[in-house]
Amino acid sequence: MNRRAILIFCFVFLSILVVGAAFSSTHVFAAPHRQGFVTATPGADGRILYTVVAGDNCGQVALLHGITVAQLRLLNTRLDQDCTLTVGQQLVVGVISIEPTAGPVPTLPSPTPTSTPIDGTTIVCVLLFNDANGDALRQETEFGIDGGAVNLTNINGSYAETKNTVSTFDPDTLEPDRSCFEDVPQGDYNVSMAVPDSYNPTMVMSYNFTVRAGDRASVDFGAQPKTVTISEPSDSEGGGRSSILGIFGILLLLAGAGLGYYSWRAGQPQSKLKGSPLDKR
Repeated sequence: MNRRAILIFCFVFLSILVVGAAFSSTHVFAAPHRQGFVTATPGADGRILYTVVAGDNCGQVALLHGITVAQLRLLNTRLDQDCTLTVGQQLVVGVISIEPTAGPVPTLPSPTPTSTPIDGTTIVCVLLFNDANGDALRQETEFGIDGGAVNLTNINGSYAETKNTVSTFDPDTLEPDRSCFEDVPQGDYNVSMAVPDSYNPTMVMSYNFTVRAGDRASVDFGAQPKTVTISEPSDSEGGGRSSILGIFGILLLLAGAGLGYYSWRAGQPQSKLKGSPLDKR
């Protein structure tokens, strides 16, 4: 092959390479698109939903909608740690802002003034019971007393109320009815009781305590009728015992007197005693 033929061959070969390079640089191949994928339309709430099909995974779904897997998890907080998907599952893949349609402005009713509610209240119930045995402890058979006056006062003076005590009771439980102060603000209180004129108190009639919101406090006071007296022991119970003790005391006195006389006689001189040996001399 002569020199001219070699040059022609080289020229043709280079021309082919240049044409091929130019063709490849101007032709763009499209990435394969998954068959059956349709861009979702936002719903009325602005959410864009996607329904999972067979073969989907979180990476593919995120890539199809131009978001990251982290964003997909943020939009779907119920996804598990492995980002497991099931066929037919609906995923939120985007949210758009929906501008509300302007409508007529409703006419609001004029506000009705209301009192400010007290923050945290409680109930305090008080009982004045008939302390028949005077032990300052309520027995099951000791019920309420009518006519007592109970006063409940907040220590700072912000609350004060007085009620009367009652003697009624619940026939089902046989528990006495109490005089209750309701909607009492929480705080520090003093409760005091004034008993009826025909009764004597059997315990302290004033008490300080603290109540908190939601508490139900109960305070009991006892009183005893003035007509109650302590019975004296009868002769049949204590008379015999007293007589025996008296006789025993008299015997002790006589025995003491006899011992004293014997000691006195024993201390006298022998010469002065009648029948003494000194008289015979």
